[in-house]
Amino acid sequence: MLRMVDIECIRKLVLRDGWSVRKASRELRVSRQTVRKALESSGPFRYRRRESPACPAIDPYRGVIEAWLKEDETAPRKQRHTAKRIYTRLVDEYGFAGAESTVRRHVARMRPKPDEMFLPLSADWGQMAQVDWFPAKAFIAGEPQGISVFTMRMRTSRVVFAWASRTEKLEAFLEGHVRAFQWFGGVPRECVYDNPKTAVTKILAGPEREEHERFSSLRAHYLYESHFCNAAEPHEKGSVENVCGYVRRNALVPVPKVDSLEELNRTLLAWCERDRARLSDLWSREREHLLRLPVHDFDPATVALAHVNRYSLVTYDRNRYSAPRLPKGQQPVVVCAYANQIKIVCGDGVLDVHQRLFGRDNEPSFKLEHYLEALERKPRAAMHLAVVPQLPPAYAEARRLLCAWRRDGYREFAEILLLHREFPAEHVQAALEEALSKGMPHAQVVRQLTLNRSGRPPAPVAVPEHLAALSPHAPVLACYDRLLAREACEG
Repeated sequence: MLRMVDIECIRKLVLRDGWSVRKASRELRVSRQTVRKALESSGPFRYRRRESPACPAIDPYRGVIEAWLKEDETAPRKQRHTAKRIYTRLVDEYGFAGAESTVRRHVARMRPKPDEMFLPLSADWGQMAQVDWFPAKAFIAGEPQGISVFTMRMRTSRVVFAWASRTEKLEAFLEGHVRAFQWFGGVPRECVYDNPKTAVTKILAGPEREEHERFSSLRAHYLYESHFCNAAEPHEKGSVENVCGYVRRNALVPVPKVDSLEELNRTLLAWCERDRARLSDLWSREREHLLRLPVHDFDPATVALAHVNRYSLVTYDRNRYSAPRLPKGQQPVVVCAYANQIKIVCGDGVLDVHQRLFGRDNEPSFKLEHYLEALERKPRAAMHLAVVPQLPPAYAEARRLLCAWRRDGYREFAEILLLHREFPAEHVQAALEEALSKGMPHAQVVRQLTLNRSGRPPAPVAVPEHLAALSPHAPVLACYDRLLAREACEG
């Protein structure tokens, strides 16, 4: 490739100084064709191949690859050949012996380039936010887990909010909005989405959509408008599509190692604060044009009716949660499902709150206090009570030792569990651990140690009436004085 200074030199020598093309070619040691090209163009030029170079490894399969790419034009967008899939099929079906990188390079050249024009868009201050999810990985309590990150980005100031959830369910989608609006300190006039099933129940003609009732309630609460991209056209909200990769590369690299999802979200929020500070000038203008927040926050829960069964369990989303036993005739309860919590409500009162389960192995979430009343009547059940494995390890160890020492050791273990009706759980646990360290995990020992920790005096002992009526006489100690005097004389 000729440099611009070379082109300039040729043009000056021929056009200004009168050199012929032949003389310039001879003196400058370039071809006459190159001299003519320099005279025709005042800008740099490159040599271009008229034909693609031969590739013996891929040429025999070029027609096959072109046929596959042609079929992809009518296939669903997410079920088309990737370069890796083409390489795999060539190896399996045609015995291709070349490298995968060779296939990738030639597929990139052969794949038809979209001939589409895009229009630059803009939005007024406070007018538009774009919303999306993206998947990521994190180590939570030492375990690798998949998470979904909710992102909302203001279109004009480019300020982004990110929040991690275990799922993309409707309740997480709603909670992401509530948290984002709280963090922004206001509400944009419109939000742009693709077509998530959590928000859209049916795609109609054009921009019309049938929205989920809870999503419509969210919009009615915050008074903003929703707009949806055309089906399979996520680039229509390209601002948030781009920022998903930006958040992943900058806030989640290296892969986070945290003790809980709450800690991860605190880390994400701190990163969002730093990124917003980078755009402080733009953000100060954007915030002035946001809609005001309502007086009360939206309750981002989905609601379902359920029953408390004979085992004091409520089933929701294929997982089971314990609840207090209700009187007969008051069995129906309301389950309020949040992104990370399950709240069980009966009437105007909250029966209990559980951390939400996301597994599919039907592992229930037990709470000991829901079973103490029945345990008092059925102490033998303490031998195999299902809630014990979910308690701290000291309880299982105490049960093992007591049942090994005595055939009715379950009675003492049941008494230890029943201490939770009188004392805080942390006091009973600490007392049991201390008793185990002394080798005496007996009910009376644990009770006394719990009393010592709680600082509560023991209850007074009831004295029988016939004993209370007795009036003991004061002891006469003179006889002992005479005995002592006699021993002194004999000594």
